[in-house]
This record gives sequence, C-alpha cells and structure tokens, in this order.
Amino acid sequence: MKLSIRAGLGVALAAALSLGLTACGNDSSSDDPTSGAPDGASIVVATETIDHLTPGNHYSAYIAILSLFTPLTSLTQDEQLEYQQAESVTSPDGLTWTIKLRAGWTFHNGEPVTSDSYIDSWNYLAYGPNAWVNSGQLRGVVGFDEMQGENPTAQTLSGLTKVDDLTFTVELKVPDRQFPIQLSDGQTGLYPMPKAAFDDLEAYDHFPIGNGPFQMSDIWASDRDDIVVKAYADYKGAKPALSQITFRPYQDTNTAYTDALAGNVDITAVAGGKTAIAQQEFGDRLYALDAPGVDLLAFNSNDPRFADVRVRQAFSMAIDREAINQAIFSNSQIPATSLTSPSMPGDPAGVCGDYCQFDPVAAKALLAEAGGLEGQVVLLFVGGWGQEDLFQAYANQLRQNLELDVVATPSTDFADFQVRLENGEYALNRARWGALYPSQQDTLHSLYTAAGDGNYAAGGYHNAEVDALLAAADGASSLEESFAGYRQVQERIFADFPVIPTFGNRYLWACSERIDQLPSAAGSVYFARVTLK
Repeated sequence: MKLSIRAGLGVALAAALSLGLTACGNDSSSDDPTSGAPDGASIVVATETIDHLTPGNHYSAYIAILSLFTPLTSLTQDEQLEYQQAESVTSPDGLTWTIKLRAGWTFHNGEPVTSDSYIDSWNYLAYGPNAWVNSGQLRGVVGFDEMQGENPTAQTLSGLTKVDDLTFTVELKVPDRQFPIQLSDGQTGLYPMPKAAFDDLEAYDHFPIGNGPFQMSDIWASDRDDIVVKAYADYKGAKPALSQITFRPYQDTNTAYTDALAGNVDITAVAGGKTAIAQQEFGDRLYALDAPGVDLLAFNSNDPRFADVRVRQAFSMAIDREAINQAIFSNSQIPATSLTSPSMPGDPAGVCGDYCQFDPVAAKALLAEAGGLEGQVVLLFVGGWGQEDLFQAYANQLRQNLELDVVATPSTDFADFQVRLENGEYALNRARWGALYPSQQDTLHSLYTAAGDGNYAAGGYHNAEVDALLAAADGASSLEESFAGYRQVQERIFADFPVIPTFGNRYLWACSERIDQLPSAAGSVYFARVTLK
C-alpha cells in the first residue's frame, strides 16, 4: 500500500495541508498576463521532496509538473470551467465525450500536440504492467479493466477513438457529467506526452517535455536537487509573468519557513502549527486559499475495539473542533460537518449531525453504552510535518473526555508512517484527502470505494449501497441533481461512521516581499501568473 500524495495536492509541502486565514493583497482573478515575462523575473518556490517528474507516475511533484504542462481544462477561482489545451469537451449523454484540441500548440521540443499525444499517453498510463501510480485516473474509461492484472487482455483503451489530428472521443463505462472537471489541473495523469518521451522514459522522467508555459532548464538529477524551469517562448497560451522558477525541495517544513522569512524563498506553504506566528511575521504576505481538501481521523478497521459504530461516534463527539481551531490554528480552519470540503460545490454542510458536534457528556455515555474500550489507543501521525501540537491536542481531548489512555505517536518520517499503517501499529491515524478536482465525486470515490486511491485512509471502508448511490449521483442529469445524490451518499456513509471528519481545508502560503500577486484556484497557486513588485 502506498499513501497517495493526492493527500497534498496544491500545497508545496505535504505538511502544509490544511490551513489559512484572511490575507490582504490576494488576487484571485483568472485574468492571464499577456505581455510576457520580463527578463530576470525569477522566483524560488519551496516544495516537498520530489519523487518523479513524469505526470502519470509521481506522488509529490504536482506544483512543478503544473508549470511544465497545460491541462485540457482548468477552473477559475469561483470554480467555473475554462478550456485550456481543449477547445471544447462535449457530450450528448454524459457517456461518450468528444474532445477537440486547440490548433497550433506544441511541446517544448517543437512536436505538435495532437489527439495521438493524448491517446498514446493515456494508453501507456492505463496499461497495468507499466505500474504507473496515477493510472486510476482512467479507471472510468471503457477498456481500462481489460488492461489490468498480470496478464491483461488488451494493451489499449477501447474507449478511446481518434477522429482526426485534433479530435478524439472518450467512451465512459457509465454516464458522468463531472468528466470535463476531471480533465482539469489536478489529474496530471491525463496530461499529454510527446512521442519523444517513449524513446527513453527514464531520461524523460529527469527532463520532461511538456506543453505548458515553462520548460525544463536543466536535467533534474535527484530528489534533493532544485528543479529549474524557464518560460517557453513558443507557448500558445497566456504568456507567463515570470521568466524562471526554481522549485527547491525541503524535507522539513520549518526549514522552508525559515528560508522564506529570510527572503531566500519567495513562496512556501505553511504548516498549521505556525498559523499564529506566520500572521505576525508575514502580515499581508500571508495568503489563504479555500481548498478542496478535508482532514480526518481514521480508525484501524482491524481493531475489534472499534467494531461498534457507537464507539466511533463517541470518539467524534469527544473532539472539540472549535477549541482546536482557536488554540492551534488561530481560527483559520473550518470545523468539519460533512465528509467533503466546505468549498466543494454542493457540500452538504451539517450532514454529520450531532456526531460532529462537541458533547463530552453524550460521548462518554455513548461509549459506556457500547461497552467501553480497554487498552491504549495509539493515534499515529507523520513526524516532521509540524503537526505535533495538533495531534497532542486530539489525544488530550480524547483522554480527558472519554477517560481513555490515548497517546499521540509520531512516525519517524513519511515512509515510516506508511510502514506502520501497513503493519497495523495504530488505533487511529492521521488521514487527509485533497481532491484533484473540486467535485464531491473525487473525495467520495477515492476514500469510500474499494478501488479508491485513498481507500486505505478510510480504513478500507466500502459498501455496495454506497457504490450504487455514487453511480446514481455521477450520472445525474444536472449538477443540482448530483448534489442531492452526493448528499445521500454521505448520509449512508455516516450511518457506518468509518472516519471522523475534523476540518475542511484552507491552504496557507507565505510570500517574500518580492511577490505582488498570488493568483490561484481550488487552493492551488497558478505560478505562471505570479507577478513581482
């Protein structure tokens, strides 16, 4: 099992996951700069450690890859769909979609971007033996299942059909009106690659050739090295406002923060535990971005002490989200009352009901009614991500309000966290999902279905009734109907209460004095549109 970095989409550092506050000077406009980048307009951006730079085969390179590639669609700050590489994405029935590309676009090596660029890339991504980690982004396409397993019966997606050099169709297994949104920035596996990439994929991983506003300046050697990109002169989209970006990987969020404070880094994500001090030290250079993510505490589904749903509900009621929000996050978080981010269109706020409200008396009584709980409760979280105070606060509240032996236990690092999850060395664990596109569909499918990329984070929870309700919501004839359908999904999941939703996310970014505007959408910074003073 691998812990998908989708848990951290849109943030520069995986620890920055969830926090924000009102900040001055934040330009959320989707207007693109058109004058091009002035010479010397260069910035340094802190990132988490990068694993790969191939868009279909990475966990942690989102912000660098977003600068190198342009998606078919994107979203404005108010979640409106915009066409980018695509000229149109249409369907009469939600089942078969026609994608028409803009003419004249090229990859950084001059190769034209065509229908084959997508069809070839998507086929390679979907082919199971290639084991690319983002292949699941194509699971809804007809023919995907036949390409899985040790001995797949097909090597190409039967649901992809080339119409001409700039047009192709995509047949889905079931109707899905969310499909155009799925083609936006976050689903990097759906980005195109040039034919040249397949000549040497290992070399390509260190020097990716994209279709975006920036191109690689030099070969990326290892996960500890800077990734330097420069403006692509022949880019057919809006010209970037910067001439160069250096993405600098950090293993420790505190070091990145210190470097940003000293002016050695121009943009960095900020861990939640630093919210109050960041307000003081950065002032109006601190930006808050409502984001499509949610923080959770998940139960070890193999621990028999949590078999009774009343035990799980009692744990949720014993957590004072408002107090933690004030003490840890300076009121920058959004206490969760649903399974999806409050910024998600149609989020059914309050669907959790009383079980997401702090009531220690009722929580203790419910736990006793369920027969109580014996033994130590290990609350596992990732060490080194600046979240020690947060998880100690959770443990203290559970200890005091339920009179249990609860211990907040950090892993050594992210890899150690994965190992401990796999070995079942926990009772509760830190979990989070940052949706790749701002639809409830992504979060609900990813966490609460057996095939979901983040299903491990919900303790492996899945339910046939949930699957059926999700299918009905996905295929709804309108967005309004889909919202009603997703509410039914959440109500059914809460009947089983497999996780404790704690906070809806805002991403918090700190900037140097050189940054003038920080354009964004869905919690992610559009680095090509960042402007300097």
